[in-house]
Amino acid sequence: MEGPPPEGRLICGLQPVREAVRVHGANLLRVVLEIGDSPTLEALGRFAADQGVRVERASRGELDRLADGGRHQGVAAFAPPLEVLDGTDALAETEGSTPLYLCLDELEDPQNFGAIVRSAVAFSATAVVWPEHHSAPLSAAMFRASAGAVEHATLVRVGALPTELARLRERGITVIGLDADAKHSLTGCDLSGPVAIVVGSEGKGLRKPVKQACTRLAKLPMSRTLGSLNASVAAAIALYEVFRQRLPAEGKAEDAHGSEEASDEGSEP
Repeated sequence: MEGPPPEGRLICGLQPVREAVRVHGANLLRVVLEIGDSPTLEALGRFAADQGVRVERASRGELDRLADGGRHQGVAAFAPPLEVLDGTDALAETEGSTPLYLCLDELEDPQNFGAIVRSAVAFSATAVVWPEHHSAPLSAAMFRASAGAVEHATLVRVGALPTELARLRERGITVIGLDADAKHSLTGCDLSGPVAIVVGSEGKGLRKPVKQACTRLAKLPMSRTLGSLNASVAAAIALYEVFRQRLPAEGKAEDAHGSEEASDEGSEP
């Protein structure tokens, strides 16, 4: 378990707090709203109260102090700790026939971390995995960047990422590291089976031991104008490619038909 401060895990921002209320309900310790007449804040307060959450009022200055310089949009909440697993082995029996792990190699930006977690939840990743050292913390900034998606994510923090990747491979999971210098494109990889996508850190990319622990390396197809993408963007594109390949044949046909209709509509005078 990730240890919260004595008063609970701080969450700031409208959508993160709304999602925390939806997920945790009366288990939230409290919600603090800025004093005023904002209809949006009033609606959130009623929603929280209806779920059995204690709602308090505070001045903007008090919320500023609670948020410690972070953006709060007039609302903060104190929640129970997030459950953080120590390894992926505990998920082996519940991951289903086609697990999808998203592994982060020393990603240190909380905005990227939060955005990646949001994409992982959106594309039904089994879990997000990261090493305990040289990684962004589970902070209010990260929670806000995820827009509340962290409340739905399965989180796994490990001692050494290469060791965990080796364990995934032993369980029959194909581990693919994203590398701009790779010879093969991700779109040419078979992602329909159990897979783990590994995203490198901002600027440095994947470390050598992490590359060596991967089944293979792959790059994202893109023009030659840019050599790489932001880590959170690269993760979202990779997750979508897995999602696309796993669509049932009928789903792919419907998507193609919809694209043709849109093209026909756009060509009319």
